[in-house]
Amino acid sequence: MCGIVGYIGNKKCKAFILEGLSRLEYRGYDSAGFACIDANHKRLSYAKKTGDISFFKKELKEFHHDGFIGFGHTRWATHGSADDNNAHPHFSCNKNIALIHNGIIESYSKIREKLLLDGHAFYSETDSEVVVHLFEEIVKSKKDSKEAVIELVKQLNGVYALVFLMEEDPEQLILVRYKSPLAIGIGKDEMFTASDPIAFSDRTDKVLFLPDKSFALLKKDSIELYDFDGNSLPVVSQKLDVKFNVATKHGFEHFMLKEIYEQKKAIDRTISFYKTIGNTVTVGQRGSSVLDSDNFLVTTEYSSDIWGQLGISEDKAKALKSVHMVAAGTSWHACRIAQFYFEEICKIPSHVHLASEFSYRPFFPPEDSLFILVSQSGETADTLEAMRRIKSNNIPTVALTNSPSSTMVREADGFLLMQAGPEIAVASTKAFTCQLASLYWLAHRVALEKEIINSQDMKKSEDDLFVAAEILETSIEEYKWEISTKLAPKYSKYERFIFLGRHVSYPLALEGGLKLKEISYRFAQCYPAGELKHGPIALVDKDTPVIIFSVSDDLIYQKIVSNAQEIAARNGHLVVFAFEGQDELIKLADTAFVVPKVDLLLCPLAFAGVLQFFIYHITKQLGLPIDKPRNLAKSVTVE
Repeated sequence: MCGIVGYIGNKKCKAFILEGLSRLEYRGYDSAGFACIDANHKRLSYAKKTGDISFFKKELKEFHHDGFIGFGHTRWATHGSADDNNAHPHFSCNKNIALIHNGIIESYSKIREKLLLDGHAFYSETDSEVVVHLFEEIVKSKKDSKEAVIELVKQLNGVYALVFLMEEDPEQLILVRYKSPLAIGIGKDEMFTASDPIAFSDRTDKVLFLPDKSFALLKKDSIELYDFDGNSLPVVSQKLDVKFNVATKHGFEHFMLKEIYEQKKAIDRTISFYKTIGNTVTVGQRGSSVLDSDNFLVTTEYSSDIWGQLGISEDKAKALKSVHMVAAGTSWHACRIAQFYFEEICKIPSHVHLASEFSYRPFFPPEDSLFILVSQSGETADTLEAMRRIKSNNIPTVALTNSPSSTMVREADGFLLMQAGPEIAVASTKAFTCQLASLYWLAHRVALEKEIINSQDMKKSEDDLFVAAEILETSIEEYKWEISTKLAPKYSKYERFIFLGRHVSYPLALEGGLKLKEISYRFAQCYPAGELKHGPIALVDKDTPVIIFSVSDDLIYQKIVSNAQEIAARNGHLVVFAFEGQDELIKLADTAFVVPKVDLLLCPLAFAGVLQFFIYHITKQLGLPIDKPRNLAKSVTVE
């Protein structure tokens, strides 16, 4: 969601800012804007437009203003529709102060009402515009920018990363951060700022991540950093090793299809990497990384053992009495599956918390527990808020993410980095399966420390993951022609679907339903198969395909067969994901996808590839925008 890119220095800024915004397209957006202080007439000039960056770049061919200081923004609509007026930047009444903003201002309604009474005029429906008018009002009574910012933050509630550009101070950008990420790239006689340092990663190798509750007065050759009380903070930069490589489809029609096919490689890299970090000693800065030509993390400078990286001691790992996972969306589904991993492998209670609900429930800090925060981007606002609440109770937190430079990695006590590589499509595929592989591996690593399993069991678990990843890939090849030529045209005609599963396959049903909704806009409802007779069976008819996921456990499998028979007896349409040898279930199906049998806990991993491929082709048949579905963002940075 929303991207910020800014520049101040001795070079013209427009080309860099547009390139930086292009790099942040993965976050999701529906409009874009640019503003600068024009180098010729020294006035604020701007352009903004609904649509994607490529369209905006064409619009800017007729925009001949450029300058040595400026910023750009991509907006994902929260307050107000996606239109030109609501796009950023926003301006003060006399158009001499410009603002771009990531986040949400919860107190904006009351502030807006007061400003209207004071004579301010508003041109958008956004909460963001309120901030620039409030700042304009505060500046009138304060002697400098520092005092104005200190007063401003006292009146704002919510989550925000703010960047101000003032016509009267053309050699300074003002940056304000509260819970929303913002970074400064430090160059020679030039400075960069962005919500993700990948925007400027090829311009400098020095980065300063603004601390929470801080603001910076940024000039081309200096940084003044303060907390919200106005106390000076030390400017401590770190080495930025993350490099941006242009994401290409490598011949695939969509990024999502490319990423579906990358899953085996991504899982293999992830597990091979985890095996390495537990046995080798490397020295360096926490969270730094080196990427190869495919933009995959190949070496990371961590402490010498896995527990040091995870931020807990070996004794703490041995004494663990419970594991808690917090996540949202697809990551939450991965955690629901992983709950079975920790309970069945580690023999300890495991709990999964929905991040968006976590902050609003009573919290009873458990003893000898570990909290794992799971997020593909490491910037998911709900999950970050949950992590901060947990940390305030002195409970260990581990971030599982795909982004080494993310806020979650920097703030957690420890971290575990997946090796999935960049995921461009909004609907997650390879990040989901790498999360499953990571959590399966971690559960075994905890069990090894607790002496529940031995080193041979640990090695077998890694080998089993490689096998499941192989099945994931080969099952796509097995069914790709049937899906693309016969099944996708058939199932794209249905308007609604039911997804069912039991045990470890129920969370996979949730994920399948979510994927279908995300990219095909078809209605999907998901249930534990055992709940079918308690109400949902009333929905079964010939026009509502029921997609049911089997498991490799014989007892649970028989229960799934019973559920399938209930559907067949009511003339329901059955789509079955089954394992070889499960003939009774396969015979009941109108359509069946059959894969080689794997261990019970790895069933979702084995099915994931062909499930994603099936949904991808249904959506392609409908002619919908697969990589960037409507209303969705890749990185959800607001609650």
